[in-house]
Amino acid sequence: MAFSRPNRLRRRQLATLAAAGLLARCAAVPHIAGLTPREVALPRHPAKPGAPTINDTDALQQQYDLQRGLSDSPIVFGNAVTLLPSGTDAFQAIFKAIGGARDSINLEYFVLADVQSDGKHLSDVLRDRLRAGVKVNMIYDSYGSQDTPGTFFDAMRTAGAKVVEFNPVNPLATRTGWSPNDRDHRKITVVDGRIGFTGGVNLDTVYENPPSAGVPADGDTSHAYWRDTAVRIEGPAVADLQKLFFETWKHQKAPAADAADYFPQLARQGVQTVRIIGSSPGRNEPLYYASLLTAARSARRRVWLCSGYFLPPHQERRELARIARSGIDVRIIAPAFSDIQSTVYAARAAYGDLLDAGAQIYEVTDAVVHAKLAVVDDTWTMIGSSNLDRRSVVFNNEVDAVILGHDTAGQVEAVMQRYMQAARQVNLARWNHRSLQERLRELEARVWEYWM
Repeated sequence: MAFSRPNRLRRRQLATLAAAGLLARCAAVPHIAGLTPREVALPRHPAKPGAPTINDTDALQQQYDLQRGLSDSPIVFGNAVTLLPSGTDAFQAIFKAIGGARDSINLEYFVLADVQSDGKHLSDVLRDRLRAGVKVNMIYDSYGSQDTPGTFFDAMRTAGAKVVEFNPVNPLATRTGWSPNDRDHRKITVVDGRIGFTGGVNLDTVYENPPSAGVPADGDTSHAYWRDTAVRIEGPAVADLQKLFFETWKHQKAPAADAADYFPQLARQGVQTVRIIGSSPGRNEPLYYASLLTAARSARRRVWLCSGYFLPPHQERRELARIARSGIDVRIIAPAFSDIQSTVYAARAAYGDLLDAGAQIYEVTDAVVHAKLAVVDDTWTMIGSSNLDRRSVVFNNEVDAVILGHDTAGQVEAVMQRYMQAARQVNLARWNHRSLQERLRELEARVWEYWM
């Protein structure tokens, strides 16, 4: 059964404007400048000071040592990690795992819609598993999933699923206190406690658009092709994704989940080392932010980043510029088109320092790039839901997988190279001579971004 959706672009434009007006007046926002990430004290020393070169084994050990010191969050050995380099690949893998579920299915998404893959709708696959006695629990973000018809969630509840709306936009529906700024931006699927998925891919109908869709001339990104990625994980790290799901479930005061074997014993499945990072507004330490900068500061060869919304906090932008000036190959992939186009203009306003430092910036032109990727020195990789922006650090529930290993790093680099081939490189001289109209758009966007 398919559940139709209203025009996405119009709804998002109206919702963005409405949210901007709402959030600019809520109690949390008058002091928003004070909520920017604190200066994070990070190690600056390489693993072997003064060494002219470093081999791959040393580089991997260095990243492990640096990451281990950041947090008590476990670094887990023995995982199999499969990169899913497109929304289509992610949907196919998720649907296959859900279709084979025998005990439980947990879904937590910013956008959760009745998507389809290979002609099957999510609602039909979930109902089939519910009829087989599988327990289904769902968390969707109230703001992110506003375009999903309520009939979809009602049908899931009727079929036996437990469904939770994260931080309802409607203050009368809240269970935990009204906090419209705090959003659940995570993308998590856990099946039988044994197979986990995360990344940038929402369960959103935009990923049903084919590559041939490109970006429509009218700028309607709901009909555009979206470039995005996710990962499938098997092994002990899946338990950490499951823990994050149930932390959110508990925080939202959801009803008790039906009994299932949510945390089975997990044997080693591969050789990848994984840390699952879960961030939320209530935590004092920005672990994603610290992990990324720690890895980047220790880079010996390259730091490649991709973000669907590139609006890094001041410290992060300053550090990236410093790293680029030191001779490291710093590349940043950002969108030329976005479902919130003002973020593109806001990002461009801050390109100057990075370009002047020698960083290379690529704007993808053939699609909406939504992936959140980072690779350092063929050894350290991050794939998840966090963008390089202040909202991901300050307001959002996010989830990211840090993967230590050459195999995943190489695959992600290959994906990023394909993105760069479909992009235009931003030229410093041309950027310096951009038009007055462009600069005014950027200024306006930066003002809006401050309040969002």
